[in-house]
Amino acid sequence: MQNPSLPRLLLLSFTLTSVFNQVLGDEGFCSAPSILDQTDSSSKPLYWKVTSPTLSPSHLQDLPGFTRSVYRRDHALITPESHVFSPLPDWTNTLGAYLITPAIGSHFVMYLAKMQENSRSGLPPNDVERLIFVTQGAVTLTNSSGISNKLVVDSYAYLPPNFDHSLKCDGSATLVVFERRYAFLDNHITEHIVGSTDKQPLLETPGEVFELRKLLPASMPYDFNIHVMDFQPGEFLNVKEVHYNQHGLLLLEGQGIYRLGDSWYPVQAGDVIWMAPFVPQWYAALGKTRSRYLLYKDVNRNPL
Repeated sequence: MQNPSLPRLLLLSFTLTSVFNQVLGDEGFCSAPSILDQTDSSSKPLYWKVTSPTLSPSHLQDLPGFTRSVYRRDHALITPESHVFSPLPDWTNTLGAYLITPAIGSHFVMYLAKMQENSRSGLPPNDVERLIFVTQGAVTLTNSSGISNKLVVDSYAYLPPNFDHSLKCDGSATLVVFERRYAFLDNHITEHIVGSTDKQPLLETPGEVFELRKLLPASMPYDFNIHVMDFQPGEFLNVKEVHYNQHGLLLLEGQGIYRLGDSWYPVQAGDVIWMAPFVPQWYAALGKTRSRYLLYKDVNRNPL
C-alpha cells in the first residue's frame, strides 16, 4: 500500500530544488553579493575604510535600533552608525562628531571634523593644545607668521596651547582631532610640529610583536602622545594592560577583537574606543590585512 505522505515529500523536494536552483549560482554558491566581500584594496586610498567601513550606517538601515556602540562606566565603543555630526563651533563649512569628551569621564576631547569646500577651522580655547591627523583629503595649515604646510592623508600637526593657526580646505577632508587642556611645567614648553607617520622611526617593543611609532617627542614638555600601532593578522598584545593612563583609539585599518573589562568586542576600521584608567585591555588582530590604530595616551605627568 502506497504511503500517503510520499506525494507530499516528493512535492516538497521538487519545490526546494526549484528554489535552490534560483538562488544558487552555477558553482553552487549564493549569487547575491555580500557586504562583507573583500574588494581589492590596493586601488583604494589609505585609510579609506575609516570613512567607508565594512559595516557602514547604510548597511544597517534595515535594522532599526541596532548599533554596535556600547557605553560602560570604564570604557566605550563608538561605531560609525552612532556618529552624530553637527556644525563645529567656530569652524566654517565643517561638520563635527564629538566621540570622546569630559562628559564621558575623559580629560581630553576627540572628534572627527569633516571639512567641506572653502572651509576653515577655529581655534581651541585658551591653554588647550591640539593635534590633528588627516584620514581623507588634504588641508593647508597656516600659522600667524604666514608659514603654510599642506597636510595630506597620514600626516599630522601638533599645535601648542595658545598657538595661533588656521586650517583651510578647498575640497573636502576628514580629520581626527585631539584636544586637551595643557598641564604646564616650569621651564618646559612644547613646539609646533608637522610630520607624517611614515617618517617616524619604528621603536622597540620588548616582549611584543606589534610595530610602534610615536607622533610626538617623548620628552617632558609633552603631556600626551599619539601612538600608531600595527598588527599583522593573528598578532596580539602580550601584556593584558591595566594602568592609570587614559586612551582614545581610532582603528584606521583592519579588524580584530578588543577586550575591555570583561567584555570582548569585534572591531573594524572606523571604530572608536575610549578606555578609562585601570580598565583591563587587550587586542588581537584578525582578518587578512594589517590592523593599524591611532592611540591617545597621557604621559610625563604625575597622576597626583
